[in-house]
Amino acid sequence: MRIRVLNPTFEHAVDHSGRVPRLTSLHGCTLGLLDNSKIKVRELLDHMEQLLRTEYGVAHVVRLKKPDASRPAPPELVAEMARCEAVISAVGD
Repeated sequence: MRIRVLNPTFEHAVDHSGRVPRLTSLHGCTLGLLDNSKIKVRELLDHMEQLLRTEYGVAHVVRLKKPDASRPAPPELVAEMARCEAVISAVGD
């Protein structure tokens, strides 16, 4: 019997040149809130939106929702996220 050993490490260098600088403040920002379609996440994000607006001065909130929790966000949803200066992805249950 043969044993096959696989190496799970990533061998290619990762390009970090496309990173966006860290925000120094959320005041006046457009923030995306990504709902993963699980139970209770909407209530969590409602509360987060209120806190972010009142405590951190977030100007605009874009509410986004994945079709379901088990798959990655579709390309059109990722394109919507690009309009935001920051995105918070929430998991409910």
